[in-house]
Amino acid sequence: MSIQRSYTRLRVAARRFSGSALALAAVLAGAGCASSGSASGSYHPTPILGPGASWAGEPSGVHINVDLSERKLYLKDGTQVVQSYSIGVGQPGYETPTGDYSVRKIIWNPPWNPPDAAWAEDKEPQPPGTADNPMKAVKIYFKEPDYYIHGTGTLSSLGGAVSHGCLRMAPSDAAALARYLMEHGGASRDAAWFARVQRSNETETVVLNSAIPMHVAG
Repeated sequence: MSIQRSYTRLRVAARRFSGSALALAAVLAGAGCASSGSASGSYHPTPILGPGASWAGEPSGVHINVDLSERKLYLKDGTQVVQSYSIGVGQPGYETPTGDYSVRKIIWNPPWNPPDAAWAEDKEPQPPGTADNPMKAVKIYFKEPDYYIHGTGTLSSLGGAVSHGCLRMAPSDAAALARYLMEHGGASRDAAWFARVQRSNETETVVLNSAIPMHVAG
């Protein structure tokens, strides 16, 4: 399936299910998103590169570069940019931490439990799959337990300093990224696994056999 056809199916699903992260995950599974080693089904079929796409001393193999000032996440394989994504980053007072990290854990269908923080005092826990769950279909840890990549139901927030420290992506982009990291981190799953996760609404934790390096620059 071409990148354009995958993208069109994801947009149709997003409109039809009104922000249901699990519906998007199901479409990704059916479209074989990233199953051939490319992050298909994303919002940027042709990578748009800024200075943050590379840095001196970056590792070989699959890794992630994040440039907070550009509001961009770059998925790379060696020197090649596989895909670039628009992201939302931490707002003033809740800045996303910079530094070198490793992606080791990915959680599909995550519940959301409000943190013990003033901004979350009036928030209620949200089970997997609900429209009000801010995690959407997947969360990708890079600095446990507080910092991770996750989807967002507010696409207009992408490109802004809007979060409480985590990195926001379009739900389809986050799912595509997670599948790519699983495949290249030695923890791939077949289409039946993704279909089961979608049907059951069960939370599934995947630990990568090989950690994926991630560099976050300010």
